[in-house]
Amino acid sequence: MSFDDDLQNEVSRGARAIVVCPDVRGQTYDLDAEQRLEEICGLALAIGIEVASRAIQPVRDVKPNTFFGSGQVEALAAEAEMEDATLIVVDGALTPIQQRNLETALERKVIDRTGLILEIFGERAATAEGRLQVELAHLDYQQSRLVRSWTHLERQRGGFGFLGGPGETQIEADRRMIRQRMGRLRRELEQVRKTRALHRERRGRAPWPVIALVGYTNAGKSTLFNRMTGSDVMAEDLLFATLDPTMRAVRLPGVEKAILSDTVGFISDLPTQLVAAFRATLEEVTAADVIVHVRDMANPSAGAQKTQVLQVLEELDVIADGVSTIPIVEAWNKIDLLDTEQRTELLDQAQREQDVIAVSALTGEGVEELFGMIDTLLTREARTHHFVLPASAGREIAWLHAHGEVIEDEDAGMGEGGPQRALSVRLSSKDLGRYRSL
Repeated sequence: MSFDDDLQNEVSRGARAIVVCPDVRGQTYDLDAEQRLEEICGLALAIGIEVASRAIQPVRDVKPNTFFGSGQVEALAAEAEMEDATLIVVDGALTPIQQRNLETALERKVIDRTGLILEIFGERAATAEGRLQVELAHLDYQQSRLVRSWTHLERQRGGFGFLGGPGETQIEADRRMIRQRMGRLRRELEQVRKTRALHRERRGRAPWPVIALVGYTNAGKSTLFNRMTGSDVMAEDLLFATLDPTMRAVRLPGVEKAILSDTVGFISDLPTQLVAAFRATLEEVTAADVIVHVRDMANPSAGAQKTQVLQVLEELDVIADGVSTIPIVEAWNKIDLLDTEQRTELLDQAQREQDVIAVSALTGEGVEELFGMIDTLLTREARTHHFVLPASAGREIAWLHAHGEVIEDEDAGMGEGGPQRALSVRLSSKDLGRYRSL
């Protein structure tokens, strides 16, 4: 059997892989080499790959044909042979030529960081919108590459065929077909965006504020979401366990009802195709009244991860010139994983910081305080407004009592339509707009 035929064979969950993290001289990274290696291994495990061997590979000069030097390629081939690995995962962006030449030289499937993340997204996306977004990103990635399979068009499994799967068919790459398919996807996504915009507009008129959970992947957003809402959204110790936005109603001390939204996790060096494709999903964040930035404080890379999240929020225009247009609370999560000394130090630091709460989404510690801080942010811009309403306007009067701080509610005598009531109510500008939309 030829090598090309071997490439067509299934390389799926359980495949043994060599994971390589290139450290290119002169190139700056958001995370150090050890942290990047740990992250790419986490990505591999998230798609069910068995990591047989992992290594940081110093690269003095990137070779245009193979990325690595010839000696490094030979060493990698020997390592793969010794470990009986069928897959090579490279934590970097490979050009189509580099990927093809490496596969020829190593006689094994090679997948880069972008392909790996797309594979995870392809398997995990659950909603129609999520699948459309991921497929568009995948086709954008595949345009310049040799297309071995079209499982994204007639898929019998999750993912996109980078790792193989049942029902694969070898079809010659047809760029015109890709462009046509991408055009259809963009039109469908545009309709989805219009629908989402309508939903956001309706929520804007509705009497409920929106709270968006954001954070680095695997920071514990879904666990915190479940803790705050009593839901059972998928929450596992996996990178990208959540890909599709989920919303549930929650109650706050001073707010009758609010909508809590769980979003896709951020990650360093997210493929550019996915940044564009998932912008519609992340637009939920831009419509929020409060953003809760969930941070994994047990992770040594917590500082670098925060930087990544803030960069994405800047791209979404939530942050401009270092100032957020939407109130942000930092939930310092996973304090249950810290030792006594680390925990004490972190709790002391959290108390000194503004809009920061130390929590454990797993045990529930600090969650009530988080609710209180969100409630304060939702109501801190409230001003007193005066209303004179017909006594028969029960709906409006009840709404003001439910969503504002009623300072006065008294008889205002007779008006043109009959008895009237005068109310003085503290309302935020957003709640005032919601009231006027009634």
